This record gives sequence, C-alpha cells and structure tokens, in this order.
Amino acid sequence: MRIGIAGKGGVGKTTIAATVARLAARAGARVIAIDADSNPNLAVALGHDRMKEQRPLPASLVSKRLDGLALTDTVDSVLTAHGITGPDGVVMLTMGGPAHAGEGCLCSAHATVGALLADLGSGLGGLAADNAASPEVLTVVDMEASPEQLSRGTVRNVDVLLLVAEPYFRSLETVRRLAPLAMELSIARIGVIANKLRSESDGDAVAEFCERHRLTRLASVPYDDAVARADLAGSPLLDVAPDSPVVAAVGELVAQLRTVDAPQG
Repeated sequence: MRIGIAGKGGVGKTTIAATVARLAARAGARVIAIDADSNPNLAVALGHDRMKEQRPLPASLVSKRLDGLALTDTVDSVLTAHGITGPDGVVMLTMGGPAHAGEGCLCSAHATVGALLADLGSGLGGLAADNAASPEVLTVVDMEASPEQLSRGTVRNVDVLLLVAEPYFRSLETVRRLAPLAMELSIARIGVIANKLRSESDGDAVAEFCERHRLTRLASVPYDDAVARADLAGSPLLDVAPDSPVVAAVGELVAQLRTVDAPQG
C-alpha cells in the first residue's frame, strides 16, 4: 500500500508521516518512507542522525515507457543505493531539491518520485510480496505543502491520500482545494485527518466540513504539547512521548489502514 500525506504547511504532516511509518514497521510491515518535499524534514522526525548526509534520488533513475515513467533499476536496488535505514527498520528516500538559486523547476525530482511510486505498485520493482512469509510493503510519502504534487501527477499512484487538517479556515480551505485534484487522479481512497484538536467543538468543525464536502474523516488526533517538545529537541515524537495521545490516535489510524485492501496500481 502506498500512502500520501498532504495538507497546508504546519498542520503536522511530517509528524504524522513519521509516526505512521514507524508504528507500521513495529506491526510487521516493510516500510519505505519518502520525503517528497524539496525542503526535507522527515529524517529528523523518523529519528535519523541530524548530522548524517542524506542521499537525494538522482534524476538518472527515470526512464520513459509506453505506459509512462519508470525506474531504470529495481526498487530494491534503489533502496540499497539511495535509502537510509533508521529506527524500527524504516528505509527513507529523499526527493532531490534545488542545489543552487535560479536553477529552474524541479520537474526531474518529481518525475523520480512518480516513477518510484509507479514501480512500487506495478510488481516490476522487485518488492512484490507473493507469499504469506513476505511482509507487506507500506510506502509513506510526506508531501509538500503545495498542490504541485497533485497537479503534476507525482502521487497519482498512491492508493490512499490522507489530507491533514487543523480546525481553522485556512487549513480546511487547503483540503477543499486538494481533494478535487486527488479525485481527478482517481486515487482510490481519500480521507481527512483532523489534527491538533483542542476541544469537542474543534472536532465538530472538521466533521461538519467533511460532511459538507463529502469527504471521509478517517482519524481525529488531539493536540499535545509533547509534539512541540519533540520538535524543539529534534527528536521523534515516538521516542520523546511514546504514551502521547497523538501516538495512540495515529496507531489506531495505522491499524485501520492495514485492514483495508486498497487497489494496487
């Protein structure tokens, strides 16, 4: 299963992505976490050494097939060459970003992530789990705070898109704009994660928004000061506050997602 996580900047996408990835790995999945943000921050949220150099995916990994973009090598080879294994065995890959000012768009970087997601679901990438002894493969994509990865079709091959929203107008308005783009890409399952809820009325506001726009609310995550403390310390929430209600809520989300068979490819 391939899961994309999107929303307005600052709503908690990276914290949720990292926590989903590590909890799923602890539950037995083989987890690949992709930082698909040109300003990457997922490594620290997962628990990687802040001083360790990341290895962005090079544009040379992409080739064109008649049916679209594809990798020039198997996913396993890409993971070995460019992945970094962190806590709980999660393997992280990082999208390429700008090396210099004025160098132009990041078309090739987006194409690389798109090709990787396509091969992860096509059975061509070398990761297919064809027997009961093989662990499920779960890919978590931490997306940019922008509609670009939807307008470009970078994440057209995710099976589930989680739209993270805080209970205030600008955050919900971002979700309202992203959801139709995701629907145009025919993403199989789109759901809203109500995050940083401080009161019952906060939850009611998101619920009313979802009902009005015919969106499904998949999870409600409470506000917890521990998230800010973990961020200040440069450490994963799961390590700083494993008993946080945020961790518990995300754990319920992971269990829910793993019980649903999402269409592949």
